[in-house]
Amino acid sequence: MVDHSFADLSLAALYDSLNPWGPGDDFYLGLVRDAGAVLDVGCGTGQVLRRARGEGHGGRLVGLDPAAAMLVQARRAEPGVEWVLGDLRTRLWEAEFELVVMTGHAFQVLVGDEELRAALRAVRGALAPGGRFVFETRNPAARAWEAWTPDRVREVTTPDGAVVRVRHEVLSAPAGDRDGDRVTFTETFAGEGWDGDRVSTTTLRFLGARALGDFLTEAGLTVVEQFGDWGRTALSPTAPEIITVAERT
Repeated sequence: MVDHSFADLSLAALYDSLNPWGPGDDFYLGLVRDAGAVLDVGCGTGQVLRRARGEGHGGRLVGLDPAAAMLVQARRAEPGVEWVLGDLRTRLWEAEFELVVMTGHAFQVLVGDEELRAALRAVRGALAPGGRFVFETRNPAARAWEAWTPDRVREVTTPDGAVVRVRHEVLSAPAGDRDGDRVTFTETFAGEGWDGDRVSTTTLRFLGARALGDFLTEAGLTVVEQFGDWGRTALSPTAPEIITVAERT
């Protein structure tokens, strides 16, 4: 899950361990391989761009993230990518990219309508004619947040061998279809030898396919494909993901 707590240098160093390479990364890597110029919005430690460059991608790769600590990790691992500090409100490009991606459910941190509209306008502006914007959001019908309970504790080992435990607790969530589309939760990190737990509070927005399509259309982006999982299964009401491929119109 996306979490602003990773602005902390020590926690940013754990990000890749907490979020190991998976099918979603393979999905995006395939798209990046086929594009000459790519912008990754909310790139975090830039796993996909780093892998693409390491495999010999010779085009322009740009990673954008508002957390300096995450970019410290990215730069250490792969200096051959443009790592840019900021977000779509502060960094603007004009028709420079064939592909813009938002991985790791980063799209869901765009909580407000105007914030979302501004980001989509910036994405469209950054795309060259015919360029594509690809992102994923959790399908609200699958109600993934119901599994974010304090009893589910993850453990990760730091490079120096210490164990860090991570747990989540939902503070507010939709009880039904008319109860909004935002989920607020805490993420707590407890490390051996730390002077105390580190806790952050995050709100994510869960938009359905129709609402996503409306926002994209308004921004001048047309949905050309949608999938329900990383195997490119057709989107269904019970699919865990809404993976969207949109084109600049």
